[in-house]
Amino acid sequence: MRIAILVASDHGAKTGELIRREWGKDDIAVFSTSQREGCLQIESIPAFTQVHFGEYDAFVFVGAMGICVRAIAPCVASKYADPAVVCVDSGGHYVVPVLSGHVGGANELARRLARVLGGEAVITTQSDREGLWALDLLGKEYGWQAEASEAMNSIIARFVNRRPTALLLEVRDKGTAFLERSLPEHVAVYYHFEDIPKGSYELLIAVTPFVYSVAMPALFFRPRVLTLGVGCRRGCDRAGVYEAISGRLLAHGLSPLSVRAVATIDLKKDEPLVEDLGTRFGGKAVIYSAEDLKDIEVPHPSEKVFEVTGVYGVAEAAALKAAGNTCLLLEKQKGAVSPGEDFTFAVAQDKDSEQGGFIEIVGAGPGDPELISLRGKHLLEQADLILYAGSLVPVELTYYAKPGATVRSSASMTLEEQFALMKEFYDRGKLIVRLHTGDPCIYGAIQEQMAFFDRYGMRYRITPGISSFLAAAAALRSQFTIPEKVQTIILTRGEGRTPMPEREKLHLLARSQSTMCIFLSASIVEEVQQELLECYPPETPVAACYHLTWKDERVFRGELRNLAAIVKENHLTLTTMIVVGEAIGNREGLSQLYSGNFTHLYRKGNL
Repeated sequence: MRIAILVASDHGAKTGELIRREWGKDDIAVFSTSQREGCLQIESIPAFTQVHFGEYDAFVFVGAMGICVRAIAPCVASKYADPAVVCVDSGGHYVVPVLSGHVGGANELARRLARVLGGEAVITTQSDREGLWALDLLGKEYGWQAEASEAMNSIIARFVNRRPTALLLEVRDKGTAFLERSLPEHVAVYYHFEDIPKGSYELLIAVTPFVYSVAMPALFFRPRVLTLGVGCRRGCDRAGVYEAISGRLLAHGLSPLSVRAVATIDLKKDEPLVEDLGTRFGGKAVIYSAEDLKDIEVPHPSEKVFEVTGVYGVAEAAALKAAGNTCLLLEKQKGAVSPGEDFTFAVAQDKDSEQGGFIEIVGAGPGDPELISLRGKHLLEQADLILYAGSLVPVELTYYAKPGATVRSSASMTLEEQFALMKEFYDRGKLIVRLHTGDPCIYGAIQEQMAFFDRYGMRYRITPGISSFLAAAAALRSQFTIPEKVQTIILTRGEGRTPMPEREKLHLLARSQSTMCIFLSASIVEEVQQELLECYPPETPVAACYHLTWKDERVFRGELRNLAAIVKENHLTLTTMIVVGEAIGNREGLSQLYSGNFTHLYRKGNL
């Protein structure tokens, strides 16, 4: 973002220089009519503004509002073209967006400047003041194209005046998740167009690739979730094909604005038509080999196409492959803009964008409900089923659940019972959160669950969490790496009922004398201590950390020679993290990050 800061006083120059230093970029400059340190001298603020108004993304006036208004008045044209303009008083107490608050980004710039200066952003835009969605920014933020049935200002006026609004969500993505969890009181959500009662609303907001005719004012957001599979004769003339396909999509109720990719077989990769369609639809060309496509079942197999390409339907197979789907929205369509210029196309929706059942494997963090990720918290608030590891995850984390959600502990359930419960909710089109302790990738037992999901074609994703080894470092107030002494952290476990690979025996790992975090091993602490003593000195610092970040957290420090006694005497159980290594509590050694050899941490001229 290119920013021009215009100052009118010595005090204002200090504020402008503070902003410039905080941004620390070459594309921001401070201008002044007087010769001041750190400023580029100009003859006149109004003259400079009029000459350079189209050259900057934002203007920040530091001084009186009157100077700002008079300077920009002759330049103002359109909120869709004007740069963001912000006025800051010389002391940095108040930051006021003056022009292009939404579209130009002045509101967000004002908030950021206020945080830098310790001041207050004075936002007057109604949607911002009332915490409502900025409809003119949603599309840009989430990659959706917007189509409005009337002027956008009219749509926004209805929305901010809280007219009854129907929200249609026919895809699932980051943006629709935000809309669901921030739903205003005057908005009702629907997942199928036919479920919206006629005559009940004064505004429709829809996130959908499907085209509908509606009587009420409507704002359609077009998410890029469609894949267009294409086949054609060699050297097919591209003239008119884009228009023909777009018209056919609309005739079948699909928006061309939602096409994200054009897919085909490698035999067609150099065809001008494929390149042209990728460019015109604003997506990307995805190329597959015959080997990639040969096993995909298509609705309209063709022996003739197979003889030439090695697959039974280029357009349909390519669309399904690129979308990760098994069903087409639009089966193979044949076309020819002129005789002999034959082409085919088919359309599939990206599988992960479909509304319906979805499973999110969420890392709960070490225990404290405030140490779950923000995304994890949002998912718990939206989930229809929360299945949590009750013996390892504090029940308080499930208190984020929405009213009506089902919350079950898996502690007493077999794996088969867990699968059956999750599949029941999945088949009903619900959101399931499988809540695991710490981060799911560390002793999380998720591999067999993912294999089950894959077998039944169930959609899922993993949200990472904070591991207990990180909580141990925080509780011990320790940096687990020390320059020139310890640069490796080993996460492992002792050998209990689950055998350890021979090359990962504790005494072999201990040879490096790295910081070692040992999970699930309190019950075999004598064996752990014996193996560690083969390589670590007996006086090596150790810590036994029980229920890290839980309400009953207990942390015991000592030396390795006393590790077993510490664990036994304090009756520590399975949920104990054992940490061993010189890094525990170490305060010696200078981090190279702050030495003179690492000047990248400092801004030029501000060492």
